[in-house]
Amino acid sequence: MAKQGKLGRGVAIVGAGMSKFGAFNDKISRDLFVEAFQDMKASVDKGFDPNDIQCLYVSAFSPELFEMQAHLAPIMANAVGLVHKPATRIEGACASGALAMRQGMMAIASGLCDMVLIGGVEKMSNLATEQVQDTLAAAGDTAYEAPTGFTFPGLYAALATAHMARYGTKVEDFMRIAIKNHNNGALNPKGQFNQSIRQIMDARKKKCAEKGQYCIDYKVEMDFLNDAAANPVVAWPLRLFDCSPITDGAACLLLVAEEIARDFTDKPIHIIGSGQASDYPQHEREDMTTIKAVRLAAQEAYEMAGVKPADIQVTEVHDCFTSAEILAMEDLGYFKPGTAVRAVEEGVTARDGAKPINTSGGLKSKGHPVGATGLAQTMEIFKQLRGEAGGRQLPGKNLRLGLTHSVGATGATSAIHIYERR
Repeated sequence: MAKQGKLGRGVAIVGAGMSKFGAFNDKISRDLFVEAFQDMKASVDKGFDPNDIQCLYVSAFSPELFEMQAHLAPIMANAVGLVHKPATRIEGACASGALAMRQGMMAIASGLCDMVLIGGVEKMSNLATEQVQDTLAAAGDTAYEAPTGFTFPGLYAALATAHMARYGTKVEDFMRIAIKNHNNGALNPKGQFNQSIRQIMDARKKKCAEKGQYCIDYKVEMDFLNDAAANPVVAWPLRLFDCSPITDGAACLLLVAEEIARDFTDKPIHIIGSGQASDYPQHEREDMTTIKAVRLAAQEAYEMAGVKPADIQVTEVHDCFTSAEILAMEDLGYFKPGTAVRAVEEGVTARDGAKPINTSGGLKSKGHPVGATGLAQTMEIFKQLRGEAGGRQLPGKNLRLGLTHSVGATGATSAIHIYERR
């Protein structure tokens, strides 16, 4: 493979915002997009004139099926007062947001633009759960995977069981990731679930008591997660609390050329590494304990940034299912294959650990509006590196380097980005 080069021109993030994530019957996608855009505007320390935005890239997976709305980019441009600006929709399944940011980077690095808006949105809750599963399954191989009955929980369950068979990974290892990410998500006011597993467990016990119903006297979170009534199997070994939710939400980033970044803030976050790769659909892969596209994209990003996995201080990974977080940590080179579960058990990936993962709560707790997910991950890194993450701010660290990991479908697409505070 040819050696990857550097960006022809530096790119920095000077603003980041997101809507509240959740399920909102009274909103459509443009309402969420405007909410994220206004939040982004407020985050630009020295302000900016939106008329200076030269183009926008809008990431969305399937608004045609979720909301019966195609041709989304110009509609979002109009919603935020940017009508007549070039507006392009980017689709890469769950990696759509990361791919949109990469396109925006290239628009600036090429010299075509100095300021670009990146926005992602998905309004998923209009459909019933089974219809959402059908829509998401379209990101798989519909010729070979969907006809055999595979939904996305099923596809990721197959990855999980392959890891269990080779490395002895246990269902409790997946549960520990759910507990960690909910602990983080409980501190994220923009997230869909603002409760730890323990808080959810205690609320269930209280509700049962109020209704005079029998309830298991759970002592610890594992008791709750092992209760089939509270945490039913969705696709073995994955249970309800291993799965990210159906989510409505949007996120926006403001990218500018590096040389003008301090016109907008004294704390720009520079994008110093970017990698993207594709892979076979899942049924054609020889090894389901790893995602090769992630390894290739990460290698490209590390080389561009001139850093190593050990240098990264804060990471957001694509935990659409808890098992996916294990593969991500190993494919990024943070831990050797088969050893990430030990790191989770020892607290290494917790917020106060040596290698914190998903401080936002991850997709599991913060929520997963597909088209917005990658940009919300970047927003968390933006806040952590600037010391603005509130109650979930990493303690006692002089943060300089962060990374986001995005996966489309089961890894047919992956995009990795590395960020630096200078």
